[in-house]
Amino acid sequence: MIKEYNFKFDELIINQGEISSVLGYGESSLPAPFDEYVKMALYDAEFLTDIRCAYTILEDVKIDYKKYSLLAGKQELNVGKAVCSELKGAERLAFYVCTAGKTISEKSASLLHGNDPVLGYIYDVLGSIITEAAGDLMQSFLKSETGIDGDQLTNRYSPGYCQWHVSDQHKLFSFFHENICGVSLTGSSLMHPVKSISGVIGIGKNVKYREYVCTLCSSSNCIYRKI
Repeated sequence: MIKEYNFKFDELIINQGEISSVLGYGESSLPAPFDEYVKMALYDAEFLTDIRCAYTILEDVKIDYKKYSLLAGKQELNVGKAVCSELKGAERLAFYVCTAGKTISEKSASLLHGNDPVLGYIYDVLGSIITEAAGDLMQSFLKSETGIDGDQLTNRYSPGYCQWHVSDQHKLFSFFHENICGVSLTGSSLMHPVKSISGVIGIGKNVKYREYVCTLCSSSNCIYRKI
């Protein structure tokens, strides 16, 4: 069964200090013109209608610690050593897709390639933060559903990070119907809209939730490395 959610911006927990930190200003006040740009982007975000998430829980799963892969249904996902380690003890796996939607992605791209790239970058950063905040809210709903049986959740892990090759996106998306949450894949396994995430969460009585640590991931494109 697939559960889908459509979130409003004001349902998400977004700290303006996080935006400042990603922009390189820590928790301090943003200087002009960034302060006004952020206000403008946050105001526009209140009207977003395409922030969406979905997840599905697979019972027929196995973690192969020798091959560093997940066996889920009929798919084998080569997630790598780090993700296998983080999912240790999982009895079920939840696969998810979340997106900030095409509206903010297209707004950011238009400004970045137009006459205001600085404002476009602000929308780009906010789009990433919205996507992760939607993922947090989705995971809280997942925890409410699974916690009834005493199960715990791991953190979220995505193709393209922690040595999990992005090509596995097509296998992951096979667990959902086409165009789930309005998200599609390119031939090179990139998601459209750009401000989207997908991945896996481990479920079980003996799994552990760990905050993200950069030593797990070699990606140089993560905005949170700037904090």
